[in-house]
Amino acid sequence: MGKLDINKKLKRDSLLNTSFELFTSQGINQTSISDIVKKAGVAKGTFYLYFKDKYDIRNRLIARKSSQLFGKAYAALMHEHVSSVEDKVVFMVKHILSELSRDPKLIALIYKDLSWALFKEAVTNYSDEDDENFLSIIESMFDHSDVKYKNHEVMMFLIVEMVSSAGYSSIVYNQPMPLDELMPELETAVRSIMKTYEE
Repeated sequence: MGKLDINKKLKRDSLLNTSFELFTSQGINQTSISDIVKKAGVAKGTFYLYFKDKYDIRNRLIARKSSQLFGKAYAALMHEHVSSVEDKVVFMVKHILSELSRDPKLIALIYKDLSWALFKEAVTNYSDEDDENFLSIIESMFDHSDVKYKNHEVMMFLIVEMVSSAGYSSIVYNQPMPLDELMPELETAVRSIMKTYEE
């Protein structure tokens, strides 16, 4: 990577980091592009070199943060002796929820919008080359599984939607119970969904 490329990446990262800080502290609707460039210390034209508008940068942030979250869970999984896809999915669900419960800013950005559809779109359309490609990792997990699943994308859609909604309510509102109490219930539900989709 040349000096010019490094400078571009630094400016882009600065815009992404500043946007994350502003979106999570004052909300996306209350944050203007002028706020972002002023705080990042770059010209407004520089913003438009990398992003179409603040919703474009939000989507890129969701892709980046989601990818980092998944990457951490996957890296932790690689240090465990977990063989079945069912156990791997449960492990990653628990790891991701635990990470989110410790990071209120991340919940503010991702969790209100965390759905399989948005997650998939963000990663497919907005990921950077250094982002973890979680879709291909999940695909590979299912391809190499001893247990075969029908419609595994639909199955993952149901799991992500259920876990994200229940996890958000538990982490943010402590409803219907705190996350540590809800986690075994979520594990049972995830395993139940996966059993239903076994071929």
